[in-house]
Amino acid sequence: MVADTRPRYTPVLRRLHWLMALLILAAYLLIEQRGLFPRGSGGRVAMMQGHFWVGISLFVLVIWRLIARRRNGAPPITPPLGHWTAFIAKALHLSLYAFFIVMPLLGLATAWTDDKAILIPFTDIALPALLAPNKEVAHSLEDLHGAIGHAFYWVFGAHILAALWHHWVKRDDTLRRMV
Repeated sequence: MVADTRPRYTPVLRRLHWLMALLILAAYLLIEQRGLFPRGSGGRVAMMQGHFWVGISLFVLVIWRLIARRRNGAPPITPPLGHWTAFIAKALHLSLYAFFIVMPLLGLATAWTDDKAILIPFTDIALPALLAPNKEVAHSLEDLHGAIGHAFYWVFGAHILAALWHHWVKRDDTLRRMV
């Protein structure tokens, strides 16, 4: 049996990719399922705080991931992508990275302008608010945060479908580079 010697992403990039995928799923589940609990209840507060901290964790991880990606690069796809496919893939990946940076910042801005505390887990200590409360601004930011979040259901779906299409239809090593 011959070992697979095709290039893959570094272990740190592969681990960060899959950890971030799980955290995105957690962020969506936490925010979408908060309605299981009545407003003001401990369960709803826990869901919201969990959503906040998963988002903050994603922000920290994307910074780490961008540094690791800059340092290690990406292995080539075999066989190489066509010009338009490569362009679309790059645009999709740039939008994903932008999402991981913008969404946590929008989430923090929304919470702070809505005068919501972001508590350090397992304590009653809140992160200091860097923005003054302003319900009108909070409402606008919340709408924007929600709209981008819902739009990215489609982007994440496209990312997953593209990986499967590359693996099962194109039969290139796009997906295998990340596993």
